[in-house]
Amino acid sequence: MLALRISFLLLTLPGYLQAARILAIFPFPGPSQYINVVPYLKELAGRGHQVTSVNAFPQKKPVANFRDVFISKVFENYNELVNDLNEPMNLWQENNFINKFFADVTRCVLTNKEVTETLLPPGKDHYDLIIVEAIRSDAYYGFAAHFNAPIIGISTFGTDWNIDELVGNVSPLSYTPLVTAGLTDRMTFVERVSNFVDTSIAWLNYKVVHMPEQEKMYAKYFPEASKRVRLTDLNRNFSLVLLNQHFSLSFPRPYVPNMIEVGGLHISHKPAPLPKELEEFIQGSGEQGVIYFSLGSNVLSKDLPEERRDLILKTFASLPQRVLWKFEEDKLPGKPANVFISKWFPQPDILAHPKVKLFITHGGLLSTIESIHHGKPVLGLPFFYDQFLNVRRATQAGFGLGLDHKTMTQQELKRTIERLLKEPQFGQIARQMSERYRDQPMSPLDTAIWWTEYVLRHKGAHHMRVAGQDLGFFAYHSLDVIGVLLGGALLIVAIIVVVLWKAAKSSGLGNSKKKQKTK
Repeated sequence: MLALRISFLLLTLPGYLQAARILAIFPFPGPSQYINVVPYLKELAGRGHQVTSVNAFPQKKPVANFRDVFISKVFENYNELVNDLNEPMNLWQENNFINKFFADVTRCVLTNKEVTETLLPPGKDHYDLIIVEAIRSDAYYGFAAHFNAPIIGISTFGTDWNIDELVGNVSPLSYTPLVTAGLTDRMTFVERVSNFVDTSIAWLNYKVVHMPEQEKMYAKYFPEASKRVRLTDLNRNFSLVLLNQHFSLSFPRPYVPNMIEVGGLHISHKPAPLPKELEEFIQGSGEQGVIYFSLGSNVLSKDLPEERRDLILKTFASLPQRVLWKFEEDKLPGKPANVFISKWFPQPDILAHPKVKLFITHGGLLSTIESIHHGKPVLGLPFFYDQFLNVRRATQAGFGLGLDHKTMTQQELKRTIERLLKEPQFGQIARQMSERYRDQPMSPLDTAIWWTEYVLRHKGAHHMRVAGQDLGFFAYHSLDVIGVLLGGALLIVAIIVVVLWKAAKSSGLGNSKKKQKTK
């Protein structure tokens, strides 16, 4: 029996036998981004790894092996920035706005007092692995060179051209749309033209305008590391990228070996019981069931224009269903009796409830994944970034519909809700997608942990790195080969033309001499 127990411990506790010091950097002020990775970081800590997390949402209670470095400055003017996203912008201005925000967040990390005192001084500390939110914040990737440690990126929205570059992935623009474009993989010719132009502008804006700023920060805050490793080499040398996406949630696409899908990383497979008051409200809905309405953590429904809020209230009041509304104030003027408001809801646990029939959402990726996981149809009211794409995918897949929150009428909103509740195909497709998504060999969290420790076990797992990362732009796209072939073809054509011209000229001279002799 003793031998069996020892064998069991050796098989089940490999994390404790190979404990590592891990530095995680997730500083963005949007709560949903950190919600996505907290279970993953805590699981690493639970397996014996020492985790230092640089973030904007420190733990309320101490967690073993887990240390927070709180970046409070990222919240300055954040609500104003979110509101500014609704202002009209052309594509160049939009990219400038987003990239400047990322640069400002990066600067907040690198100027934080605790970071400058405990992490940046050479030789002050050491880490075996760096894990970062990989989203146009190249300067803080410098921690990998600073500690001479492998780096793993996590993308909370899936991949795009910028994430692809970290590991040399290829995403053909013919069927992989830009995240912010609101397109799907089934694009018309005009949409493909738009996708090509939009992606090219986004790439050019970052490379020409904002990458130089990231390089300046890298050189300033990592003076020794920047002399050893160029930033352009560092951001093409990630050991692994974990994607909050899955082909069953969106569409199939190519990935290199060190790009792993872990969509739904944050979802617990055992829903927790709901608070008593909330459970009683839901149970009181009878056969009609409940609608859950939340605009996420970045868009606050209390800030909706009064006219839009009244329209939604009147619509809810006219429905036989009960409604749970995530509303950020204690009171909601004009709230009907069938509406229950709260500043926060345990969203995954609510969506798991059998009496919840519909999710009205802003279309954030976490919310979309949770709705699919629990097999609930959605009504999307997108506001910005990837929300338009997620709602478009839901509509295309058949488990949801979308409306423009700025222009929808009360009749349109009510009619769309009734369609989603009464037409059975929406619920059926949502349940089918849930079955496909859940049919995985390991849970997303277990998958993420396994691959993270794989990188640790194999000292960065450089054997997974594709050779394309060592090629320049022209060689990578075979432009040099195409140029040589085109040049060779043109040379051959030129030679043929010259030979023919000379032959024709010679023939012409010969005929001329014959005519002269005849005369």
